Amino acid sequence: MAHYAFLDENNKVTEVIVGKDENEEGTDWEQYYSELKGQPCKRCSYNTVGGVHKNDGTPFRKNYPGYGFQYDESRDAFIPPKEFNSWLLNEDKCLWEAPVERPNDGKKYIWNEEDINWEEPVIE
Repeated sequence: MAHYAFLDENNKVTEVIVGKDENEEGTDWEQYYSELKGQPCKRCSYNTVGGVHKNDGTPFRKNYPGYGFQYDESRDAFIPPKEFNSWLLNEDKCLWEAPVERPNDGKKYIWNEEDINWEEPVIE
């Protein structure tokens, strides 16, 4: 079983489906699904995050996409939407990262975009 992402005219993901494995029946399934739906289609891996396959398999297109992800042809990668303006793209993982490392002290933190820093949430 394989997964496929459909792209709009700006290479944004509009839908992800479960489809046939690429090697099944000698068919180019990206092309088949693309022609069927009339949209570009790219295979993706449900088990790939940040360029690492969760089950020690071969990573595929850096990240499993969701609606609104961007497919970058030059990187052959799916990139999630950018959550904060200050965050930077990790070129190896194709994931957005804060410009300040999150504290690793076991506490919960949220990102404060105004201060460009991590802060403990205020519970009232």
